[in-house]
Amino acid sequence: MSKITMREAISQALMEEMDRDAAVFIMGEEVGVWGGTYAVTKGFYDKYGPARIKDTPIAENAIIGAAIGAAMVGQRPVAELMTINFAFSAMDYIVNQAAKLRYMFGGQFTLPLVIRAVGGGGRQLGATHSQTPDAIFAHFPGRRVVSPGTPEDAKGLLKTAIRSDDPILFIEHATMYQVRGEVPEGEYVIPIGKSKIQRAGRDLTIITYCKGLELSFKAAEELSKEGIEAEIVDLRTLRPLDMEPVLSSFMKTNRAIVVEEGWKSFGIGSEVASRIYEQAFDFVDAPILRVAQKEVPLPYNRTLEQAALPQVADITAAAREVLK
Repeated sequence: MSKITMREAISQALMEEMDRDAAVFIMGEEVGVWGGTYAVTKGFYDKYGPARIKDTPIAENAIIGAAIGAAMVGQRPVAELMTINFAFSAMDYIVNQAAKLRYMFGGQFTLPLVIRAVGGGGRQLGATHSQTPDAIFAHFPGRRVVSPGTPEDAKGLLKTAIRSDDPILFIEHATMYQVRGEVPEGEYVIPIGKSKIQRAGRDLTIITYCKGLELSFKAAEELSKEGIEAEIVDLRTLRPLDMEPVLSSFMKTNRAIVVEEGWKSFGIGSEVASRIYEQAFDFVDAPILRVAQKEVPLPYNRTLEQAALPQVADITAAAREVLK
């Protein structure tokens, strides 16, 4: 195991898959000469050249449309969107084309397309550049949605995504590229659509993913000082949503909170809580609480931005509430 950053893990996954399969190529805004907005593809242009590292215009519709066409004729494009907020400009291609073409043509061709997009707040980028609309994209069937919370999962899941014959939206958090974690050396992949218990506990279950995992770990350490041991279940994939580890943990602890950075209304937490109530109602000893972003466009001012985003204190407070 080596300890590397999330950025390095994603970069390694991309490079290893490009070395393994000549059909893999990357396209997006500033991915080439500049090396990517978050430096994930730094050095790729010099190694692979313009044929496989394609700088594109600022035109998300064109990026995703061209990537869909390339995938349909046998290539394996990795299309990078500078931010998931710009995905709204390509919504028709993402929702009506990428997610449905293989189904509508009866499986006569595959669509091996990965869309990498950066989401989340915390970098003072303003309301239109700091959203976490994961639930919107997870709502539509026909496309998988992945959002890892550790460098190990980021690398293993991205490698699996690139090898998949289905379109996949791979969401990375803007504040997590410097997060370090242990990553296995050598070849490994992680199956998509499998949740994982990241921390064992006995008193309550915290269900989360991506940035929420980092916050939940910190909250669990604080709670542990009070004698409260929280079990953390990392969803990792939002579509398909693997509830087996969630239900198994909940049936043991009988209490749960769901942590997400998106808005509470119509969110991931709503879906998870609903499924727990439907499938494990007899095990409910307290209302399932949701910790999420305040219901406002995210402010630019740093103090206000942090006040709107979910914090460790919000998670510990929710945990104490369900344990009353």
